[in-house]
Amino acid sequence: MKVRDILRLKGQALYTITPEHSLGEAAAAMAENDIGSLVVMARERVVGILTFREVIQAAVRNGGSFEGLSVYRSMDPGPMICTLETELDEVRRMMLVHHARYLPVIDNRQLMGVISFYDVARAVVDSQNLENQLLKAYIRDWPEEGDAAAS
Repeated sequence: MKVRDILRLKGQALYTITPEHSLGEAAAAMAENDIGSLVVMARERVVGILTFREVIQAAVRNGGSFEGLSVYRSMDPGPMICTLETELDEVRRMMLVHHARYLPVIDNRQLMGVISFYDVARAVVDSQNLENQLLKAYIRDWPEEGDAAAS
């Protein structure tokens, strides 16, 4: 399975923000849309990612307040990325090794979506469920030993 397949199932919703926005505006957008990340865009290019992890860390460093904090000063400017052709196993490895919960998906320098740890887990479970159904159907149709000898 490839990232392209996960995005097809997930849908096309993209949530972005600019580096100039305040961290308070970013946190409000994340809460309003029930999302854990925003891709930071400047001049139609991905320049970073802002996740709930960066939001919390920035607020704690600022005494628990968003006052005076910008997305630019709080974002991760070098997020791990993947492409539409990246295999699911590689995405899982990248997320585990780098402790990344969100990966922007880039194709020809264009943002195509974001893959979350949840999306990957759901794809794995769905794949395993399908495999289990196929195996059970195969076993159910398995010929009895007496049937095989009579043939």
